[in-house]
This record gives sequence, C-alpha cells and structure tokens, in this order.
Amino acid sequence: MSKLHLVFGGRVKDPQGLDFTDLKAVDFVGLFDNYADAEEAWRGSAQRTVDDAEVRYVVVHLHRLLEPENPPLPA
Repeated sequence: MSKLHLVFGGRVKDPQGLDFTDLKAVDFVGLFDNYADAEEAWRGSAQRTVDDAEVRYVVVHLHRLLEPENPPLPA
C-alpha cells in the first residue's frame, strides 16, 4: 500500500490548535504518495501564509489511519 499523505490548511480559532473556523473554506493542497512531496507542498503553502498566525497547514499520514493495527512507520 502507498504511504498516502494529505496536505490541507485553513483559518483556525487558536494558532496552537487545529479547530478550523470554516470547513467549507479549507484549502486542500493535495494527496501525495510520499512524505517528501507532502512536506514540500506543506512548506510552500505555509510560507505563503507565514504572516497570518490564524492560518495553519498540516500533513496527515492517511496510511496510518487506513491501517491502524500496524505500528507507526518512520516518515
């Protein structure tokens, strides 16, 4: 199975949390089959919004959600 990674972001209520203010406005950057590409996309999106503390982008390791019985794999 591919190691799928989802990159998305948006405006959050608290810059230290992940409670998005408007799920309809979430920016879905993309789905990637390796962490390196996902991290590159995350960095690009995060850099575009670096001056706005209320916008946050994240990388979600979808492969870990799809097979929760397996131990976490190194990135």
